[in-house]
Amino acid sequence: MYDFSLADIIVLLAAVTYFIGYLITHQITLRIAVLIGTGLYIWYYWIVDDTPLWVAIWTSIAIALANSIGLASLFLRNSTLSIPKRHKDIYAHFKVLPPGDFRKLMRAATRRSVPKGMVLTTDEKPVTSVFYILSGPVAVEKFGESFDLPEGIFLGEVGYLTGRPASATTVMTTDGDVLEWKVDVLKRKADRDVRFRLAMDAVISLDLANKVARAGSPKTKESAVRSTSLVPSVPVPSLPVSSLPVPSVPVSL
Repeated sequence: MYDFSLADIIVLLAAVTYFIGYLITHQITLRIAVLIGTGLYIWYYWIVDDTPLWVAIWTSIAIALANSIGLASLFLRNSTLSIPKRHKDIYAHFKVLPPGDFRKLMRAATRRSVPKGMVLTTDEKPVTSVFYILSGPVAVEKFGESFDLPEGIFLGEVGYLTGRPASATTVMTTDGDVLEWKVDVLKRKADRDVRFRLAMDAVISLDLANKVARAGSPKTKESAVRSTSLVPSVPVPSLPVSSLPVPSVPVSL
Protein backbone atom coordinates (compact mmCIF):
# COMPACT_ATOMS: atom_id res chain seq x y z
CA MET A 1 0.00 0.00 0.00
CA TYR A 2 1.32 3.41 -0.97
CA ASP A 3 2.33 5.55 1.99
CA PHE A 4 1.15 9.10 1.32
CA SER A 5 3.47 11.81 2.55
CA LEU A 6 2.39 15.33 3.53
CA ALA A 7 3.63 16.62 0.18
CA ASP A 8 1.53 14.01 -1.66
CA ILE A 9 -1.58 14.99 0.27
CA ILE A 10 -1.01 18.71 -0.38
CA VAL A 11 -0.56 18.30 -4.14
CA LEU A 12 -3.64 16.05 -4.33
CA LEU A 13 -5.71 18.63 -2.46
CA ALA A 14 -4.43 21.33 -4.83
CA ALA A 15 -5.41 19.24 -7.86
CA VAL A 16 -8.87 18.49 -6.43
CA THR A 17 -9.40 22.20 -5.68
CA TYR A 18 -8.44 23.12 -9.25
CA PHE A 19 -10.72 20.39 -10.63
CA ILE A 20 -13.72 21.58 -8.60
CA GLY A 21 -13.00 25.22 -9.48
CA TYR A 22 -12.96 24.56 -13.21
CA LEU A 23 -16.32 22.80 -12.96
CA ILE A 24 -17.89 25.97 -11.55
CA THR A 25 -19.11 28.64 -13.97
CA HIS A 26 -19.53 31.37 -11.36
CA GLN A 27 -16.47 33.57 -11.89
CA ILE A 28 -15.90 34.64 -8.28
CA THR A 29 -16.21 31.09 -6.89
CA LEU A 30 -13.97 29.73 -9.64
CA ARG A 31 -11.24 32.29 -8.94
CA ILE A 32 -11.39 31.66 -5.19
CA ALA A 33 -11.00 27.90 -5.77
CA VAL A 34 -8.04 28.45 -8.10
CA LEU A 35 -6.48 30.85 -5.59
CA ILE A 36 -6.74 28.21 -2.84
CA GLY A 37 -5.28 25.58 -5.15
CA THR A 38 -2.38 27.88 -6.06
CA GLY A 39 -1.66 28.42 -2.37
CA LEU A 40 -1.54 24.66 -1.86
CA TYR A 41 0.83 24.25 -4.80
CA ILE A 42 3.13 26.91 -3.31
CA TRP A 43 3.14 24.97 -0.04
CA TYR A 44 3.93 21.79 -1.94
CA TYR A 45 6.85 23.40 -3.81
CA TRP A 46 8.17 24.60 -0.45
CA ILE A 47 8.30 21.19 1.28
CA VAL A 48 8.61 18.62 -1.50
CA ASP A 49 12.40 18.81 -1.54
CA ASP A 50 15.16 19.74 0.83
CA THR A 51 15.47 23.04 -1.05
CA PRO A 52 12.30 24.93 -1.98
CA LEU A 53 11.55 24.98 -5.69
CA TRP A 54 11.91 28.74 -6.03
CA VAL A 55 11.15 29.00 -9.75
CA ALA A 56 7.85 27.17 -9.30
CA ILE A 57 7.08 29.14 -6.14
CA TRP A 58 7.63 32.57 -7.73
CA THR A 59 5.72 31.53 -10.84
CA SER A 60 2.77 30.42 -8.69
CA ILE A 61 2.91 33.66 -6.69
CA ALA A 62 2.71 35.66 -9.94
CA ILE A 63 -0.31 33.60 -11.04
CA ALA A 64 -1.96 34.08 -7.64
CA LEU A 65 -1.35 37.85 -7.82
CA ALA A 66 -2.93 38.11 -11.27
CA ASN A 67 -5.88 36.00 -10.08
CA SER A 68 -6.27 38.22 -7.00
CA ILE A 69 -6.40 41.36 -9.15
CA GLY A 70 -9.10 39.80 -11.33
CA LEU A 71 -11.01 38.68 -8.25
CA ALA A 72 -10.86 42.17 -6.75
CA SER A 73 -12.20 43.68 -9.99
CA LEU A 74 -15.11 41.20 -9.96
CA PHE A 75 -15.97 42.12 -6.37
CA LEU A 76 -15.75 45.80 -7.24
CA ARG A 77 -17.97 45.39 -10.30
CA ASN A 78 -20.69 43.72 -8.23
CA SER A 79 -20.45 45.94 -5.16
CA THR A 80 -22.52 49.11 -4.69
CA LEU A 81 -19.43 50.59 -3.00
CA SER A 82 -18.08 51.19 -6.51
CA ILE A 83 -20.91 53.61 -7.33
CA PRO A 84 -19.84 57.27 -7.03
CA LYS A 85 -21.71 59.24 -4.36
CA ARG A 86 -23.12 61.68 -6.92
CA HIS A 87 -24.91 58.79 -8.67
CA LYS A 88 -26.03 56.64 -5.73
CA ASP A 89 -29.46 58.28 -5.65
CA ILE A 90 -30.24 57.25 -9.24
CA TYR A 91 -28.95 53.67 -9.22
CA ALA A 92 -32.50 52.52 -8.41
CA HIS A 93 -33.43 53.53 -11.99
CA PHE A 94 -30.84 51.10 -13.38
CA LYS A 95 -31.05 48.11 -11.03
CA VAL A 96 -31.02 45.76 -14.02
CA LEU A 97 -27.28 46.48 -14.26
CA PRO A 98 -24.47 45.36 -11.95
CA PRO A 99 -22.93 48.35 -10.15
CA GLY A 100 -19.77 48.15 -12.27
CA ASP A 101 -21.69 48.36 -15.55
CA PHE A 102 -23.81 51.20 -14.14
CA ARG A 103 -20.60 53.05 -13.30
CA LYS A 104 -19.44 52.64 -16.91
CA LEU A 105 -22.65 54.23 -18.20
CA MET A 106 -22.41 57.12 -15.76
CA ARG A 107 -18.85 57.91 -16.82
CA ALA A 108 -20.14 58.61 -20.32
CA ALA A 109 -23.20 60.58 -19.14
CA THR A 110 -23.72 64.18 -18.10
CA ARG A 111 -26.22 64.81 -15.33
CA ARG A 112 -27.80 68.24 -15.49
CA SER A 113 -30.85 70.30 -14.67
CA VAL A 114 -32.97 71.46 -17.61
CA PRO A 115 -35.55 74.27 -17.67
CA LYS A 116 -39.21 74.10 -18.55
CA GLY A 117 -39.74 74.35 -22.31
CA MET A 118 -36.40 72.84 -23.29
CA VAL A 119 -36.67 70.83 -26.52
CA LEU A 120 -34.97 67.44 -26.18
CA THR A 121 -35.72 65.96 -29.60
CA THR A 122 -37.22 67.50 -32.74
CA ASP A 123 -39.32 65.58 -35.24
CA GLU A 124 -37.41 64.65 -38.43
CA LYS A 125 -34.18 66.14 -37.04
CA PRO A 126 -31.05 64.04 -36.36
CA VAL A 127 -30.75 62.67 -32.82
CA THR A 128 -27.54 64.02 -31.29
CA SER A 129 -28.18 63.02 -27.66
CA VAL A 130 -29.90 60.24 -25.75
CA PHE A 131 -31.68 61.46 -22.62
CA TYR A 132 -32.90 59.67 -19.52
CA ILE A 133 -35.52 61.69 -17.65
CA LEU A 134 -34.81 61.58 -13.92
CA SER A 135 -37.53 64.07 -12.93
CA GLY A 136 -40.11 66.15 -14.73
CA PRO A 137 -42.79 65.06 -17.22
CA VAL A 138 -42.27 65.46 -20.96
CA ALA A 139 -44.74 66.66 -23.60
CA VAL A 140 -44.64 64.72 -26.87
CA GLU A 141 -45.90 65.90 -30.27
CA LYS A 142 -46.20 63.08 -32.77
CA PHE A 143 -48.33 62.68 -35.91
CA GLY A 144 -50.23 65.86 -35.03
CA GLU A 145 -51.17 64.62 -31.56
CA SER A 146 -49.87 65.65 -28.15
CA PHE A 147 -49.52 63.59 -25.00
CA ASP A 148 -47.37 63.47 -21.87
CA LEU A 149 -44.80 60.92 -20.80
CA PRO A 150 -43.73 60.38 -17.19
CA GLU A 151 -40.23 60.56 -15.79
CA GLY A 152 -38.00 57.50 -15.71
CA ILE A 153 -37.81 56.97 -19.49
CA PHE A 154 -35.29 57.27 -22.32
CA LEU A 155 -35.70 59.72 -25.18
CA GLY A 156 -33.78 59.53 -28.45
CA GLU A 157 -32.82 55.90 -27.93
CA VAL A 158 -34.43 54.73 -31.18
CA GLY A 159 -32.49 57.31 -33.17
CA TYR A 160 -29.28 56.14 -31.49
CA LEU A 161 -30.00 52.47 -32.30
CA THR A 162 -31.20 52.98 -35.88
CA GLY A 163 -29.42 56.16 -36.97
CA ARG A 164 -32.73 57.61 -38.13
CA PRO A 165 -34.07 61.10 -37.34
CA ALA A 166 -36.32 61.64 -34.33
CA SER A 167 -39.92 60.54 -34.84
CA ALA A 168 -41.39 63.08 -32.39
CA THR A 169 -40.77 66.43 -30.76
CA THR A 170 -40.31 66.21 -27.00
CA VAL A 171 -40.36 69.19 -24.64
CA MET A 172 -39.90 69.48 -20.87
CA THR A 173 -43.15 70.67 -19.30
CA THR A 174 -41.48 71.60 -15.99
CA ASP A 175 -37.96 72.09 -14.71
CA GLY A 176 -36.31 68.71 -14.30
CA ASP A 177 -33.16 66.62 -14.14
CA VAL A 178 -31.83 64.47 -16.97
CA LEU A 179 -28.92 62.25 -17.89
CA GLU A 180 -27.50 63.01 -21.32
CA TRP A 181 -25.28 60.85 -23.52
CA LYS A 182 -23.90 62.25 -26.76
CA VAL A 183 -24.68 59.80 -29.55
CA ASP A 184 -21.22 59.99 -31.13
CA VAL A 185 -19.61 59.30 -27.73
CA LEU A 186 -21.95 56.37 -27.15
CA LYS A 187 -21.10 54.80 -30.49
CA ARG A 188 -17.35 55.15 -29.97
CA LYS A 189 -17.48 53.63 -26.49
CA ALA A 190 -19.82 50.85 -27.65
CA ASP A 191 -17.36 49.94 -30.43
CA ARG A 192 -14.42 49.81 -27.98
CA ASP A 193 -16.06 48.25 -24.93
CA VAL A 194 -18.35 45.22 -25.31
CA ARG A 195 -19.55 45.39 -21.70
CA PHE A 196 -20.51 49.05 -22.17
CA ARG A 197 -22.49 48.21 -25.31
CA LEU A 198 -24.28 45.33 -23.60
CA ALA A 199 -25.11 47.50 -20.58
CA MET A 200 -26.56 50.27 -22.76
CA ASP A 201 -28.52 47.78 -24.87
CA ALA A 202 -29.93 46.18 -21.69
CA VAL A 203 -31.33 49.39 -20.20
CA ILE A 204 -32.68 50.60 -23.55
CA SER A 205 -34.35 47.23 -24.24
CA LEU A 206 -36.03 47.29 -20.84
CA ASP A 207 -37.21 50.85 -21.44
CA LEU A 208 -38.65 49.95 -24.84
CA ALA A 209 -40.43 46.93 -23.33
CA ASN A 210 -41.98 49.14 -20.64
CA LYS A 211 -43.12 51.64 -23.27
CA VAL A 212 -44.77 48.88 -25.28
CA ALA A 213 -46.49 47.59 -22.13
CA ARG A 214 -47.86 51.06 -21.41
CA ALA A 215 -49.05 51.60 -24.99
CA GLY A 216 -52.67 51.20 -26.00
CA SER A 217 -55.91 52.24 -24.38
CA PRO A 218 -55.52 54.42 -21.26
CA LYS A 219 -58.43 52.62 -19.63
CA THR A 220 -57.80 50.85 -16.38
CA LYS A 221 -59.30 47.51 -15.48
CA GLU A 222 -61.77 49.26 -13.16
CA SER A 223 -62.94 51.60 -15.89
CA ALA A 224 -63.31 48.63 -18.23
CA VAL A 225 -65.49 46.88 -15.68
CA ARG A 226 -67.57 50.04 -15.24
CA SER A 227 -68.02 50.39 -18.99
CA THR A 228 -69.30 46.83 -19.33
CA SER A 229 -71.73 47.45 -16.46
CA LEU A 230 -73.32 50.25 -18.54
CA VAL A 231 -74.47 47.76 -21.19
CA PRO A 232 -78.15 47.03 -20.47
CA SER A 233 -78.84 43.44 -19.67
CA VAL A 234 -81.26 41.83 -22.10
CA PRO A 235 -83.47 39.14 -20.54
CA VAL A 236 -83.20 35.83 -22.36
CA PRO A 237 -86.50 34.00 -22.47
CA SER A 238 -86.34 30.50 -21.09
CA LEU A 239 -88.16 27.81 -23.02
CA PRO A 240 -89.23 24.46 -21.65
CA VAL A 241 -87.10 21.62 -22.93
CA SER A 242 -90.11 19.85 -24.34
CA SER A 243 -90.88 22.80 -26.59
CA LEU A 244 -87.43 22.84 -28.22
CA PRO A 245 -87.36 21.23 -31.69
CA VAL A 246 -85.33 18.06 -31.82
CA PRO A 247 -83.67 17.53 -35.20
CA SER A 248 -83.98 14.15 -36.80
CA VAL A 249 -80.51 12.81 -37.58
CA PRO A 250 -80.29 9.59 -39.62
CA VAL A 251 -77.94 7.06 -38.12
CA SER A 252 -75.96 4.92 -40.51
CA LEU A 253 -74.16 1.77 -39.43
